[in-house]
Amino acid sequence: MKQNYLKKYMLVCVALVLSSIAAYAQTGAITGTVLDEKGETLPGVSVSITGTTQGATTSIDGVYRINNVKPGTYTVSAQFVGYSALKKSVTVTAGAAVTENFQLTPESKSLNEVVVIGYGTSTRKEATGAISTVSSKDFQKGTTTTPAELIQGKVAGVAVTTNGGQPGSGATIRIRQGASINASNDPLIVIDGVPVSNSGISGASNPLALINPDDIESFTVLKDAASTAIYGSRASNGVIIITTKKGTSGAPQFTFSTKNSIGTIRNKVDVLSADEIRNYVKAYDAANGTNRSSYLGTANTDWQDEIYRSAFTSDNNFSVSGTTKKVPYRISVGYLDANGLVKTDNLKRTTAAIRLSPKFFNDALKLDFNLNGTYAKSRFGNQDAIGAAVIFDPTQPVYNAASPFNGYTEWYTTGSNGVINLNPNAPRNPVALLNDKQDGADTYRSFGNFTADYRFPFLKALRANLNLGYDLSKGAGSVFVPATAAQSYSTAGSSYQSHQKNYNTTGEFYLNYTSDIKSIKSNINATAGYGYYDFRTVNRNYPRYSAAGALIDGSMPVFAYDIPRNTLESYYGRLIYTFNTKYIFAGSIRTDGVSRFSPDKRWGVFPSAAFTWRISDENFLKESKTVSDLKLRVSYGVTGQQDLGNDYLYRYLPTYYLSNNDSQYQFGNQFYNMYTPNFFDNSLKWETTQTTNVGFDFGFFNQRISGSIDAYYKNTKDLLSYVLIPAGTNFTNGLVTNVGNMVNRGIELNLNAVAVKTKDINWTVNYNIAYNYNRITNLAVNGNNNSSVGNLVGGIAGGTGTTVQIQSVGYSPNAFYVYQQVYDSKTGKPLQGVFVDRNGDGEVNSSDLYQYKSPFPKFIMGFNTAFNYKKWTLSTLLRANIGNYLYNNVASNLGTQNVLISTAGNFNNNANRDILNTGFTNSTYLSDYYVQNASFLRMDNAGLAYDFGKVYKGLRLNIGANVQNVFVITKYKGLDPEISGGIDNRFYPRPRTYTLSLNLGF
Repeated sequence: MKQNYLKKYMLVCVALVLSSIAAYAQTGAITGTVLDEKGETLPGVSVSITGTTQGATTSIDGVYRINNVKPGTYTVSAQFVGYSALKKSVTVTAGAAVTENFQLTPESKSLNEVVVIGYGTSTRKEATGAISTVSSKDFQKGTTTTPAELIQGKVAGVAVTTNGGQPGSGATIRIRQGASINASNDPLIVIDGVPVSNSGISGASNPLALINPDDIESFTVLKDAASTAIYGSRASNGVIIITTKKGTSGAPQFTFSTKNSIGTIRNKVDVLSADEIRNYVKAYDAANGTNRSSYLGTANTDWQDEIYRSAFTSDNNFSVSGTTKKVPYRISVGYLDANGLVKTDNLKRTTAAIRLSPKFFNDALKLDFNLNGTYAKSRFGNQDAIGAAVIFDPTQPVYNAASPFNGYTEWYTTGSNGVINLNPNAPRNPVALLNDKQDGADTYRSFGNFTADYRFPFLKALRANLNLGYDLSKGAGSVFVPATAAQSYSTAGSSYQSHQKNYNTTGEFYLNYTSDIKSIKSNINATAGYGYYDFRTVNRNYPRYSAAGALIDGSMPVFAYDIPRNTLESYYGRLIYTFNTKYIFAGSIRTDGVSRFSPDKRWGVFPSAAFTWRISDENFLKESKTVSDLKLRVSYGVTGQQDLGNDYLYRYLPTYYLSNNDSQYQFGNQFYNMYTPNFFDNSLKWETTQTTNVGFDFGFFNQRISGSIDAYYKNTKDLLSYVLIPAGTNFTNGLVTNVGNMVNRGIELNLNAVAVKTKDINWTVNYNIAYNYNRITNLAVNGNNNSSVGNLVGGIAGGTGTTVQIQSVGYSPNAFYVYQQVYDSKTGKPLQGVFVDRNGDGEVNSSDLYQYKSPFPKFIMGFNTAFNYKKWTLSTLLRANIGNYLYNNVASNLGTQNVLISTAGNFNNNANRDILNTGFTNSTYLSDYYVQNASFLRMDNAGLAYDFGKVYKGLRLNIGANVQNVFVITKYKGLDPEISGGIDNRFYPRPRTYTLSLNLGF
């Protein structure tokens, strides 16, 4: 039986071999190699025969082979993520293998690059709006803990300002400087089609810090209304579309990267040394007959050195991508361990992501499953130590063995009865502020979506798209300060918790119809859809306890839970009509209904229209060897804004709030919380922004030089703002209402050049510059247009209730509002308390305050370049802001004699070195002397990398070294000129970071 079985098996094998030979004799094969722009082989490239299901994927060596191809002429296409698809005509003969090689170029160098737009895609050459794309190969190099850092200096008109040097502190993003004065100026952020919340998460420095930058494939920035109006709500400030990485075709590809860095302090606040303090105090005693010297110590303590450290960070990522059973997949994990410059500051973040992109029914049904998860464990260094390190007396030592406050030096006295009296007005020991406070949090975030895109078989021009997404987060933190710590001595220590959950969900469905009408040289692309978005937060309110667990008086919350919630419902449509591939007309409309406003004011309508003319396709330029691309774009549209934060939800309704425990009323022997009416405005409505944009895209010498120039005008109406109102006109002295108009206008230029391109050398250069002018044009409250109305903002440290900024007609938002300083004609020094009588009434008073300078730069610039020589790459990035000013609150608050020679007790302080320039004895907060030019040039990054290529059996290796925050050139006298908001006080220094990176692929 076994012999018969073996005979039958051998006969079957022979038959199969003979049939294969016969089949090959009747068919042929297509084989070849696929290379990248540097001439190196590309694995995982999909090579297919157009119109058939036949294809293959390149191996590790970049080789592909398609067997059993019938004789004939075919179009063969090579496609790879991040590269432009390339098609070639191939003729196959029976019994032979034809060789056809491909060399792909990155999409950014091609006009056929696919760009993401709202609810769809377009090509670079056909895009009608002001759109900029930054792909992963162009991201900021070095150590980045939040995604926004990746595009710093890369996009004209987009300012990304990190919120300091704390790990995961995030960044403030402004596209064309925003469009509001009090509502949110943050852009709408969409990740893989899901609009995510940018609201705070308890226990996280910034919500975007919970997204792994290594999982991101590209950023697309939509700046004008033609591209943003389809998003309607929150689109007044632009839209940033983040696309994460997908699976690749073919066999599994593994990547591992590790970045290890050391962050060092670049500079410190300039204060007096211990010897300078001693000399100053002794001179003061001699002049005033006092004995302040008796409070001096013998130490020489640099308190800033005591709280800062060299901070080590390790960022590690591993991913695998490929295709299994025709299902592309990508799975990734990441781990970040980042120390802050401030001692005890640390962020540990673990991330995981999985993405599956199966296709069915001959690619008619495309599914996409996208799931991301993050767990972050944070220890927050007490940032009160930053300010304390500037002011604490440097003649005192860090430790005092006799101190009852855990052995730290503090300002206290011991009475005859042994009672310890801690001076409440003295600063606390900076090192004790750090070590005695345990402030930690655990934060979780998960976001993702499921999309289904189906092309109807009976009408292939029509497809349906369903998108279901979510963004869930939870943060829980706790703080503990022992009873023996000076910082909580009055309450015998401190212990409290925080807990928050955010539930944000998205549901969208749209139909898209795309069809060529060849008889009239036309193409129609129409989209119509519906969206529903729900945002809900659950805040758990806890009382505060002493270290021993005793309830601290007045800390019991009135409500255990606070659950703000709002929803948004949308209908939208868009039509793009293309004639003769040269003339493109686009129009969109979206209507949003939001629960923040009353039913009759709830719905906003946001239309847009755009026209594009591809001039370079006209006959008079089509054959030009100089002009390779020239396109005119003109657009107009309206976008909306309704985000004032959860504190101002439903202020169109008359509501009451329950007083806190400090405001209870006594009836008999009982104390009761009382209900008080809140302000309300039932006429609240959408803030709207009308934007006109005119732009040119251009390219010369086969795109060796390319770029764009845009001019825009934005007019924001019905500004949402909190304003003061006359007493008796509402239940409070202020309310949120629609108050007036503001304009922004500007010009943006983006230039790309391939300076040198040879076999061994490739040198690319990018320069971008943007100019913006913004002014408040009116402030109308309840229909009463009063140009003198102004809203004081910009609170500062040191002066209770003191503000230094104003919102007023004819000036930039947040313009500084100060007195004009008078200077000594001989020494040039400012005269204490002497200001210009600007209105000439013979005295200086509040009527002489004036609007002086703006915190916003007039120009923002970015310059980045990469020089490749064989396998070496040298790169750098520089950024500049011109025309922005900062109020130096550190100098105004701590640069005076009454701070150094404290009037609040028997102790001395340190002082900002500016005291030697002014000689001020008392604080002069409202002087324009402290409003300083903060223009700067910063080298963000300098790096060197070497690509080893294949080092062993397909193993690829790349190593690199980077320095971040290399230098800053500025006239600003404070710590750092780049601080959003315009007020410099207790700023967490940005480190200078040295990074070594290693990337493996196999």
